[in-house]
Amino acid sequence: MSASTKLRRLVPLAVAWSAARALMLWMLAHDHLAPLGRGGVSREVENLYFRWYGVLSHGSYPSGDHLWQYPPGAGPVLLSPALLPALTYLQAFVTLTLLTDAVITAALARAGTRPGRSTAGAWLWTASLPLLLHIPLARYDVQVTAFAVISLLTVSRSTRVCGAFAALGALVKVWPALALIGLPRGRTTREAWTSAAVTAVALLAVLAALFDHPFDFLRQQGGRGVQIESLGGTVLGLARHAGWPGRVRYRYGAMEFVGPYVPLVAAASLALTVAAFGLLLLWRVRARRWTPSTPYDAALGAVLLFTVTSRVISPQYMVWLLGLSAVCLTARHTTQRPVAALIVAATAVSSVAYPGLYGEVVDSTWTGCLLMVVRNGLLAGAAVLSFRRLWRSGLPAPDRATPDTPPRNLRQVPLVFRTRH
Repeated sequence: MSASTKLRRLVPLAVAWSAARALMLWMLAHDHLAPLGRGGVSREVENLYFRWYGVLSHGSYPSGDHLWQYPPGAGPVLLSPALLPALTYLQAFVTLTLLTDAVITAALARAGTRPGRSTAGAWLWTASLPLLLHIPLARYDVQVTAFAVISLLTVSRSTRVCGAFAALGALVKVWPALALIGLPRGRTTREAWTSAAVTAVALLAVLAALFDHPFDFLRQQGGRGVQIESLGGTVLGLARHAGWPGRVRYRYGAMEFVGPYVPLVAAASLALTVAAFGLLLLWRVRARRWTPSTPYDAALGAVLLFTVTSRVISPQYMVWLLGLSAVCLTARHTTQRPVAALIVAATAVSSVAYPGLYGEVVDSTWTGCLLMVVRNGLLAGAAVLSFRRLWRSGLPAPDRATPDTPPRNLRQVPLVFRTRH
């Protein structure tokens, strides 16, 4: 594809991105409106992030703060608005988030214009992120997603760079480490994980030298309960209509259920997370086929499983899933297209639940419960479908091409390569 052809294909994408982000900025500027959350979305940056910024700027992580539950790498991200001293903290944070968003879009578009690839991923990211309204601009999950997206898109060129970016993302929020779960066994996996380990140790050493209390976040994680928007929270919300006496309280930065059986539901969620991890390990052991899209598909499937089984499913978690879905769609032979469609649908429902009708969700009204059943049902269905398709794609089949048997139709069968042992 010539440079001029690539440019003609990318101009409509750039126009669409600019229009969509302008709309998101408008919503952020009108955050005080009732359908947009009455100021609750931007308040987290203006109050909470800015308070943490003040603590971090004095050389310490927030100590004893039960709201601080993030790995040490989150510190530099929250300090980054200092790079734009002429702006307020909120303005600088939003500006940097938009720049990061543009980097993700450019990376997806560049990957999509390579031979045998597709720009569908860049279009999905551009068009679907505004479904979350202005939430992505007021959370740092776009920055975290950027690490995972770049990690996956660099795997075919440099496994060491892939591992380094996954490690950087994992030190901000843990989940980007799952970007490495689908790498082919053997040398590729060893190089990526070695690079990730070296990067993580080096950065942790630097942060430990520059800041006090870098690991205080570990003390805050254990006390988290069941957030009302999680799968377990949906069950408890429905239980309130059957006479369960539980209540909703603001704890650990989220609205959580308190009352009888809540610890049991939280323990069940943790057990399901462990089971999900076991399924992913079993897939890696049993898988015999890896295609160029397998690392992308596995990353999406893994993050879906861990999201669905989590005690917390915040609206901004959908940013992660949209980013990974977009990476999958850059590969023409991905197995995750229907999964991406379910995620986009769940994203749309999620923004209705928060901030639109969040009061209904908090009060566990029938409307609020229905929203959570639909949103979490879509996510659970996406997780099951994603893992099922990932599992099937990893097993050898007589009607699929192998390195020794040429495919009947080269346009329909993806490139298959043997794993290194």
